Amino acid sequence: MWPYPRTLAHRGGGILAPENTVAALRCGLAYGYRAVEFDVMLASDGVPVVVHDPELGRTVAGSGHINDYTAAQLGTMEAGAWFGAEFAGEGVPTFEAVVAYCKAQHIWMNIEIKPAPGFDVQTGMVVARATRGYFAEEIAAGELLPLLSSFSIDALEAAHQAAPQLARGWLVEQIPSDWAKKAKELGVVAIHCDHQQLTRELAREVKEAGYWLFCYTVNTPERASELLAWGVDGFCTDRIDIIPFMA
Repeated sequence: MWPYPRTLAHRGGGILAPENTVAALRCGLAYGYRAVEFDVMLASDGVPVVVHDPELGRTVAGSGHINDYTAAQLGTMEAGAWFGAEFAGEGVPTFEAVVAYCKAQHIWMNIEIKPAPGFDVQTGMVVARATRGYFAEEIAAGELLPLLSSFSIDALEAAHQAAPQLARGWLVEQIPSDWAKKAKELGVVAIHCDHQQLTRELAREVKEAGYWLFCYTVNTPERASELLAWGVDGFCTDRIDIIPFMA
């Protein structure tokens, strides 16, 4: 049985706050969400930071690539004003800071390993090792841990080598025909897919094969109910204002 919360706030606060910021985490918590999905990439100094795009410009003011700058430099860059004046001053947070906030507030985490191009293996290793370190006490006590996920097979393999104690989910847009073979080779526990590409039959196939099934990004209560009826274990949503948190 899926041991994690069923609904996750996408990138922290969905459409209600600037994505992948501490402000987004505060927003999700304000709506009762005790589970979150966010993205982790490496800065130029190898420090993991929480951001989605490898390039600056969409959510982080500036030009160039995330891995052109150190984590400290990214922390001073404007990552909130694009969303609203009340969020001005939000910087790119470090992975460590986000984990610290989530642990303090008892927020469960789906950590997406989001490598910049060419940094798949390094990112997978660094994120997994950092997660293992942050949750050393929980690992020793056998408590519930975050779930790592990625579109990058190389990152997933590297994460397993670095921290085999951590469960992993394989992210795909559309579940491929050879998914079962690849999932077995990867040793993942879950398949994560775009809900728009999922069918009832494919959901049944994944579940009957013994894997957990997670979907992104589900934004209507009607679709959420349909997917749960299909056997989907959990999903992330941008609409934390109309889809209630389900533990």
